[in-house]
Amino acid sequence: MLQFTLACLFISQAPAAWLLRELHAFLDRSISINSLGTNRLELTTIPSLCKAGPLLLRLLDWVQLHICDVDNMVREVLSSENPSKHKLFWNVVDIFVLQGRMDEARHLLSKEAIANPTSMNMYKILDDLMKKMPVPSLGNTQTLTEMELKWQHWHEECQRYLQDGTFASNSHMESICKILLGDENAILEKKELMTTWYHFLVTRLLYSHPTVKPMELRFYAQSSMDMFLGEESSPEPLDTILMAAFEFELHQVIKECSVALSNWWFVAHLTDLLDHCKLLQSHNLYFGSNMREFLLLEYASGLFSHPSLWQLGVDYFDHCPEYGRVYLELHIERIPLNTEQKALKVLRICEQRQMHEQVRSICKIMAMKALRNNRLGSALSWSIRAKDAAFATLISDRFLKDYCERGCFSDLDLIDNLGPSMLLSDRLTFLGKYREFHRLYGEKRFSEAARLLLMLMTAHIAPCSFWMTLLTDALPLLEQKEVIFSAEQTYELMRCLEDLTAGKLNRQKFQDDDVETMKVEMLRLALARNLARVIVKEGTLEGS
Repeated sequence: MLQFTLACLFISQAPAAWLLRELHAFLDRSISINSLGTNRLELTTIPSLCKAGPLLLRLLDWVQLHICDVDNMVREVLSSENPSKHKLFWNVVDIFVLQGRMDEARHLLSKEAIANPTSMNMYKILDDLMKKMPVPSLGNTQTLTEMELKWQHWHEECQRYLQDGTFASNSHMESICKILLGDENAILEKKELMTTWYHFLVTRLLYSHPTVKPMELRFYAQSSMDMFLGEESSPEPLDTILMAAFEFELHQVIKECSVALSNWWFVAHLTDLLDHCKLLQSHNLYFGSNMREFLLLEYASGLFSHPSLWQLGVDYFDHCPEYGRVYLELHIERIPLNTEQKALKVLRICEQRQMHEQVRSICKIMAMKALRNNRLGSALSWSIRAKDAAFATLISDRFLKDYCERGCFSDLDLIDNLGPSMLLSDRLTFLGKYREFHRLYGEKRFSEAARLLLMLMTAHIAPCSFWMTLLTDALPLLEQKEVIFSAEQTYELMRCLEDLTAGKLNRQKFQDDDVETMKVEMLRLALARNLARVIVKEGTLEGS
């Protein structure tokens, strides 16, 4: 409510109806702020929205809306057996009068008249005065001069009754009559019933200057504050802010608020609102940004340090055309990615704003975390999202290593649904195709599986260290009752086996490792037998 409070004071150029609609819409979207000074500063929404008459009504609305203790007191008084004898009865009546709530005050006074018939005559006179009190209304077409004339006649009537001693026998009614006359001493006697000097200001204006103009408020405000506070206490920082507002010193208000308030929420929203209403003159700061953007950037930066409000800071940066994106990029990189859910939120924000570098950075960070925790599926998913070919290759190698050790793949759902993503790197392509080979073999589509296995070796996308595994996978196909590999395919497999064992290092390895040597011998035997079967089969077919 703070931005609504002070901004209106300066928006006298804007049509009142439009302004109220816009401000209320703005408030509906705003965040709640610390209650520090909210009710006090809200008083300043009123001056520039109103002409001389309606201004007082706005002030009264503010007092009645925010000074709510009287409502509880009323319930307590009316629920008693004898309301007029209740200890709070006259306090409630006085508060109603101080707030200009004449109908409620008259209703309570009627209970006093019923309980004390001797005061009936005084009650009727006071009730008539309160009833006839001229108060400006929004729908009233009377001129300011007519209003002042009526008020003057009414004031003289109140003065006459007081001087005649009409209420001398009842000190409470006499005090109320003095308040109606705007007697400042009588009003100050009720100081304890008024929470702040702002309340005193409104009561004083109601009974002494009902046609006050917006530009006159600062004079009455200063004198009211001095009278109410006296020498007992000094003005608070918020009092200084309010006085600057009454003087229409826009930049001074922003400055004082920046010093007095605990964060940038209020000044950022106030400045933004004034800027949208074309009332904040373009004021470039030394580093190039205007005041509105500077304050929004400061507030949004503060939000990013909060564990749950940082997402709101993104929206504020979006509305800073000059430096907002730069600030957002810097702050996004500092967000701790504690969980995948949070990382996805940050990632979505970056993707929506085409922040490609930040997207890659986040994905790499999450991929590395997943890899350290041996969550290969998650790591691969993040690396694909980052379009990081090198990291995808690294994780694919880990998948293949894991397969060699365990004899099966983990995260099958991910590998089976790589789709076009497998083209990110050769190793990832191999991983996807190798998994497809296993799927074809499991579905007993042996011919397709054999072609795919041979393609993986001859296309040179399989790592050399994995060739022996691929050749070993070919053994069950070579031993099938039905001939799977053709002569040409068998020759290709033989060539691959010879290439694998031809190197000096590989030859030494196979010689030193009995298991590997046995695999090679079994493969050679299986290939020779398959070749013989193929030649016989193909010769038979040619002969027939």
